[in-house]
Amino acid sequence: MEIERKFLVSRLPDALEQYPHERMEQAYVSVDPLIRIRRAGERYILTCKGRGLLSREEFETDMTPEAYGRLLAKADGLRIVKERYRIPLGAYTAELDIFAPPLAPLVFAEVEFPTEDAAQAFAPPDWFGREVTYDPAYTNAALSRDGAPDSFGKE
Repeated sequence: MEIERKFLVSRLPDALEQYPHERMEQAYVSVDPLIRIRRAGERYILTCKGRGLLSREEFETDMTPEAYGRLLAKADGLRIVKERYRIPLGAYTAELDIFAPPLAPLVFAEVEFPTEDAAQAFAPPDWFGREVTYDPAYTNAALSRDGAPDSFGKE
């Protein structure tokens, strides 16, 4: 089960370069059911996700670079490229995604939680902006299919 909240980022945290980060590339083989392929560093991952915004089932498994390449050729929509930073927030970690074109200058942060109660109790830091957890236009699958939402940048 994946339980996470998502926020647009109003300003980047100080000393961003000090945090661990990696380049990611991902694409969607299917959006219903949701099947994503991702390259994170030298790891290749196939992910299946259930329906939902705050909470949903998620299954991941490693795949070979060859299988990734074959599926990437069959993917629909934009190939998403982003730099992901992992920033400690007390008991949690913010995954800060800075998107490359054509989704730039989109930046958002996701925080995963062990329970829905923990997710609801979370107080975001001041560098987080508007919450978009419940806006389906900000899912990566929707970004791949539709590009950045019209509401992006409108606070």
